[in-house]
Amino acid sequence: MELISATRVVKAQERAAAARPYSEQITSVILELVKAGAAKDHPLLRDNPEANTAAFIVVTSDRGLCGGYNSAVIRQTERELKARQEAGQDYSLIVVGTKGEQYFRFRNYRIDASFAGVTDRPTYEDARQIAAAVRERFESGQLASVDLAFTRYINSAAQEAVIRRFLPLEVEDDGAGGDSPSGPTGDLEYEPSPEGILDELLPRYVESRIFSALLDASASEHAARQRAMKAATDNAEELKTKLTRIMNRARQDAITTEIMEIVSGAEALKNDKGGPEDLLLEHLTPEHLFAQHLDPLDH
Repeated sequence: MELISATRVVKAQERAAAARPYSEQITSVILELVKAGAAKDHPLLRDNPEANTAAFIVVTSDRGLCGGYNSAVIRQTERELKARQEAGQDYSLIVVGTKGEQYFRFRNYRIDASFAGVTDRPTYEDARQIAAAVRERFESGQLASVDLAFTRYINSAAQEAVIRRFLPLEVEDDGAGGDSPSGPTGDLEYEPSPEGILDELLPRYVESRIFSALLDASASEHAARQRAMKAATDNAEELKTKLTRIMNRARQDAITTEIMEIVSGAEALKNDKGGPEDLLLEHLTPEHLFAQHLDPLDH
């Protein structure tokens, strides 16, 4: 399992790297549209002050044996969820992965939507379905906010469970699309209009963010499973060595005990030699008994 996870984490990294140019380019275009003033009244960018429900999209794994991968993101989500409840908000859970669904159902949390069989090899269609589960509700004003909880992949040795604001979208230049040009920029003209382009791009931007989070979570899961299986293998080898020593020690103790019993028995027989019965048997030989006309068998 360690070797399989090592292979899969490389493939997951390659898929994340392949999807990054699309996310960077669509982010760059939306930034330009926002600067052009096209995002004033778009439903995905505005707050819903009348709504009182905070939604959480929680990305976990479908399988176990991956160390603390699931517990870290679930613990952060549960902490944030309780904080929202203490603030007087209701909650809505959208869970990706069997482990998260089992955890929240066992603790009687209300789950509005769940998706299984996604995290091992996520596809863009999976991201589209997850986005549709919350986007329409947010656009209609039912949700005050949507947070995305997943494990961010840093490298093969480090992953971080994070909770990011998902809706309303906070479009900021975080450096994902590269450094902004320092020289002069051209004046862009949009066709048909900035608002029309933004209406088409924002839903895709939402889907690309979820898809990026799924790819990060998939790579993090395989990396966590690789480390967990390596630790399990090392612990098993250590346990095997320890138990082998215990078995050899027990076998040596048993052999020593048997040797001591044999030596003690031999010493006892040696000490009993020369007693009255042994002396009588030494003198009453068959020849002596025959000379006395006695049958040795009768005697």
